[in-house]
Amino acid sequence: MSIDQAFDPSLLIFAALALFVLWKLRSVLGERTERDQSAPSRVQPVSAASGSENAPGNVIAPAAFQPPPAERWTGIAEKDSKAWAGLDAVAAADAGFSGPAFIEGARKAYEMIIAAFAKGDRETLGRLLSPHVFENFAAEISARESRGETLESALVSIDSAMVEDASASADLNSVTVRFASKLISARRDKDGQLIEGSPEHTIPTVDLWTFARNPKAQDPNWKLVATETAS
Repeated sequence: MSIDQAFDPSLLIFAALALFVLWKLRSVLGERTERDQSAPSRVQPVSAASGSENAPGNVIAPAAFQPPPAERWTGIAEKDSKAWAGLDAVAAADAGFSGPAFIEGARKAYEMIIAAFAKGDRETLGRLLSPHVFENFAAEISARESRGETLESALVSIDSAMVEDASASADLNSVTVRFASKLISARRDKDGQLIEGSPEHTIPTVDLWTFARNPKAQDPNWKLVATETAS
């Protein structure tokens, strides 16, 4: 067989393609390496002071939101009040205590407890109330049911929620919140006749609710331990 007969021209084409692919791959990998090496100089950690904390994808450590100690209860309690000093004591006893988070949780609990009491929802009340307070609420619900009465109650708004008092001890932290709210409440007899309140008119209400929690407990939830209607 002659050399001309053994040579296949397509081999040149495949060889050329292989060299081209190898060159292209090397150039691409080289560019990726250069970009990766320069990336850290362009990516900066985000902090609360950077002004970009709301940018999509940014993750900010909770510590970035902590105000100075002299201002950390602003909007939660009156400055230099007994409540302010009490919150300092609570925070000292419970390193995980957050004033804004507590107030947000207290507002939600206030709304849930009012709705659960009106519906006679003992299960929800049992999760949110201390045993003593639960007994009082459950007794009132049972008395209402025995008379065939119903209670219509709706929270229209919570106009303010401020810490009125706070204290800390080795086994119990307590915080009293003054809620100024507007409610609609109507009580009806077994025949559906209105006997108290109004289903249409709002009632301005001021309540003092005290929440407590053992700072050593693993359960993070605060329970309602006392209620009082302020004059």
